[in-house]
Amino acid sequence: MMMRLLKTPSFRKGIHLEDSKEYTHAKTIEHLPLPHEVFIPLQQHTGAPNLPTVNRGDEVKTGQLIGRSEKFLSSPVHSSVSGKVRTIDTFWHPMGVKVKMIHIERTQDNEWDLLPTPEDWRESSVENLRKLIWDAGIVGLGGAAFPTHVKLSPPEGKPIDSFIINGCECEPYLTADHRAMVELTEKILTGMSIMMKVLGVDKGYLGIEDNKPDAIETMQRCVRKNNLEYSVISLQTKYPQGFEKMLIQVILNRKVPAGGLPMDVGVVVNNVGTAIAVAEAVTEGKPLIQRIVTVTGDGIKKPKNVMARIGTPFGHLLNYCGGLRKETVQVFMGGPMTGIAQHDLAVPIVKATNGIICSTESLVRRMETSPCIQCGSCIGACPMNLLPTRLARLAKMKQWEATEDLGISNCMECGSCAFVCPSHIPLVQWIRIGKYRLNEIKSK
Repeated sequence: MMMRLLKTPSFRKGIHLEDSKEYTHAKTIEHLPLPHEVFIPLQQHTGAPNLPTVNRGDEVKTGQLIGRSEKFLSSPVHSSVSGKVRTIDTFWHPMGVKVKMIHIERTQDNEWDLLPTPEDWRESSVENLRKLIWDAGIVGLGGAAFPTHVKLSPPEGKPIDSFIINGCECEPYLTADHRAMVELTEKILTGMSIMMKVLGVDKGYLGIEDNKPDAIETMQRCVRKNNLEYSVISLQTKYPQGFEKMLIQVILNRKVPAGGLPMDVGVVVNNVGTAIAVAEAVTEGKPLIQRIVTVTGDGIKKPKNVMARIGTPFGHLLNYCGGLRKETVQVFMGGPMTGIAQHDLAVPIVKATNGIICSTESLVRRMETSPCIQCGSCIGACPMNLLPTRLARLAKMKQWEATEDLGISNCMECGSCAFVCPSHIPLVQWIRIGKYRLNEIKSK
């Protein structure tokens, strides 16, 4: 069957950013040399934390299970190297807090502990595939780290008819997904087909922003070669095109309800990296112990796209990329719109680490906040049609219930409003506080 290449309009509002992807968009993926030690957090996902399944002094293999919870909304973690458990203690996490991690010292090269795989996944049961994806510790690799097996288990009464692979990568600087689509195309399509089999759907879409023409062409060619009836959607480059709600709205013209999930409108969305992880788990028996990380910015000597083991200290990765320049003043995990500035380069790569940005100029500037001038810029930028200044003001006044009436739960925290605000009001931070307090009230 012939593949369809479609061009669709973008969503309303949003913002156009200088993408700064030129540092690494043409850099092929390199495999990082194995680190001497790794620090693997027991929780790298949305949901219940894991308990360690190993003890201090234990010898572990690459891919061996080292932490698990039996709660459904959770995802296990595995050793990313072969070595010895030095300690189980609290260490600094890239999110800026101390969390429990398993410290493993590598004592040998890869000696794998692989998962059992079916001879042919096409003949395997849906239950077996879903369990394998759970056992492999696969989560969304676009940043949210939501357990993939949960996404692939829609409740009764919520039938799924469409599946979308998110290849937008709308954050400035990041090119990990871009290079994956060019270099690991077959694995992406295999992972996509596996997840569609689990969901029982036959309508598949690949959404890619049009600033990645080589990725669109490569995907188009590979879909045609494999005779797959998937639609490759070329999307206008605009932030936050890669957020699930925007992607669903543009591709399928469906609106996810306030506080709802994509499955509420019959859709499941997964990231490019997640599809690769699913393919490697089901066809090779490899749990999620590595991911592609973009190391970029004007503050790193040799920007690269690197396949790095989970738990690798940032410093090891930065040294592989030539080290920091003397002028570097900030290291950032993730994209500048939603990422987090780092204070310690000993923090480890986690499943949600899609990029490390090194900058000679602070991406988070100290600015004087002025009163709102009622210009409406934030309203004009908000893709969810919210009133950011009013929500922020109500949150500051602790009027939590009032924020709910104005749809605060529908905020995606994309940062578009704060980016365009001429008064430099920390709109996203106040809205986050409002959402957090509102959820606290509801839970009580």
